[in-house]
Amino acid sequence: MSSNAVADVTGRGAKATVLVVACGLVIVPFLGIVSTSLASPDQVTRAGGFVIFPTGIDLSAYRSILAGGVVTRSILISLFVTAVGTVLSITLTAMLGWALSRKGTFGNRYLLILVLISLLFSPGLIPSYLVVQQLGLLDTLWALIIPTSVTAFNVVVVRAFFVGLPNEIIDSARMDGASEWQLFRHIGVPLAKAALTVVGLFYGVGYWNSFFNALLYISDSSKWPLQLVLRTYVVDNTQLGAEDLGAAGHALPPQTSIQMAILVISIVPIVVIYPFLQRHFAKGVLTGAVKG
Repeated sequence: MSSNAVADVTGRGAKATVLVVACGLVIVPFLGIVSTSLASPDQVTRAGGFVIFPTGIDLSAYRSILAGGVVTRSILISLFVTAVGTVLSITLTAMLGWALSRKGTFGNRYLLILVLISLLFSPGLIPSYLVVQQLGLLDTLWALIIPTSVTAFNVVVVRAFFVGLPNEIIDSARMDGASEWQLFRHIGVPLAKAALTVVGLFYGVGYWNSFFNALLYISDSSKWPLQLVLRTYVVDNTQLGAEDLGAAGHALPPQTSIQMAILVISIVPIVVIYPFLQRHFAKGVLTGAVKG
């Protein structure tokens, strides 16, 4: 075997080894989280709190956190914030992106400059808090939605797609008497479905995973979203009692099993939704990048 062939085989072996190690670093912790949440209390106790391969399936941890207590309530709040926030964000982003893509829009250039400036400079923590406070949004779920309802990056992506639409389609629709709203609704939005799907994924993941806004604006623990509960009871390792879980009078599984079950529930929605949107993801991002 020649030296070049040996070097090629060695290089491939090294790449395969690195890939296997990288996959193991990702898969093993995830497998451990799922396994620990499903393992029996005895096995979790014997293993010292972390199980890789459960000997059986025990759903007591999931039954405990879904019994109607703080975790159940936080899941419903996160679902509401994510659903309402994503729909609102896509709507506002699409409308603003369309307006910025039309050359005849009043103040188009200046508004676009403001959007681009916001990509470089953030308002800061204290000014943001004061704005939310003055709007009367403190301790309301709208404080988790409105401050992040429009992101400049997503506006730029959607605008780039709208700019790339053939002018012949727009001019033809205008000659048929279509208004600007009809152009946006019946031409712009249907053709931008891939880009809007990507933007919606960005917004949805952001709303679902966000905890800092809740930590900043929500002091009422009954209005905490799932991620803030996750931070409080998993990251900070605060103990969850039977009353917190709505399972008073029932024996609880180990705290580790409960914490791992909360982690799994926080991950599952994104893992389930992403494969259905993956085919739009590459198309939407590449289209926006090329046409921008």
